[in-house]
Amino acid sequence: MITRFALFEGTVKPGQTEAFRAAVHERLVPLWTQFPGNAGVQVMFGEDRDPGAPEFPLMLAINYPDEAAMIAALEAPVRQQSKDVTGEVVAAFFEGRIHHHVTTCHDFPA
Repeated sequence: MITRFALFEGTVKPGQTEAFRAAVHERLVPLWTQFPGNAGVQVMFGEDRDPGAPEFPLMLAINYPDEAAMIAALEAPVRQQSKDVTGEVVAAFFEGRIHHHVTTCHDFPA
């Protein structure tokens, strides 16, 4: 299993937190869940952080069974649609940058 993260590093425009979160839920999650081959989508909104740590108002994680499935999803038409909508949401509510990271996952029981 691999996970591709989109990390939204920066800040939500003042007074726009609820509108930002609503736009993510209403406009982006329906697109992200359509990425072909995904094994799950997690949307995490930043609530708190250590003093001095960078701010991440949104972290997106999409799981894939393997790299081939991830590449196919990144080439799918719905991904371009999600990029367009993300650009609109970012322009309206977010100031910062978005960067992506791909990880492998190792689960351990508690």
